[in-house]
Amino acid sequence: MSLADLNPDGFVTRPALAVELTDRMRRMIMEGELTPGEKVPEKALTARFGVSRTPIREALKVLAHEGLVQLIPNRGAVVSRQTLAELAELFPLIAALEGLAGELAAERASEPDIAAIGDLTRRLRQTYETHDRPAYFEINQAIHGAILAAAGNPTLIQHHAMVARRVYRARYQANLTPERWLAATREHEAIHAALAARNGALLGRLMKEHLQHKLQTLVAISDD
Repeated sequence: MSLADLNPDGFVTRPALAVELTDRMRRMIMEGELTPGEKVPEKALTARFGVSRTPIREALKVLAHEGLVQLIPNRGAVVSRQTLAELAELFPLIAALEGLAGELAAERASEPDIAAIGDLTRRLRQTYETHDRPAYFEINQAIHGAILAAAGNPTLIQHHAMVARRVYRARYQANLTPERWLAATREHEAIHAALAARNGALLGRLMKEHLQHKLQTLVAISDD
């Protein structure tokens, strides 16, 4: 940390503040506090967080890069919309990629890889039991990333990353109901068991079904 990062009282200022604001605003979008199509209320957020508009706008630039908001000239930022039709195209694609990753990981993962994913899976259960949804999602993403890495196919990882960014928010919101959250936790435990058994066919199928169940939940939520 440089002196430029500190104010006269020694507190961390803009760089750390922008990161914190980005995290908090991202969570507001993921949890549905800021809804698709809604204009991001910059003035209200400055009052809520006790900051100027500058770090708010820095955070919005990051969220725009992630696809969570759209920056519209002379209008500010609007929470991005995502249609079920778009998700219906994306989820089968990412399911196929993660299914392939599972098949490859069952063959190529090292024993330490499998042990690390097992540890993450146990931590995932703990975050479910403590109702810590943000931590659950973070560990969830780490598990999927670890399986992709264990697959040992850089081209697969590259193509997955292109699609994953577009379904990031939807994957989070698919576990908003308690029933689906518990089911997803159990699915992850079955995924690790198949990996530990090096059953590539089963692991690939479970990975695909895991993503398909998320899409089914999003459709059901939309119908409600």
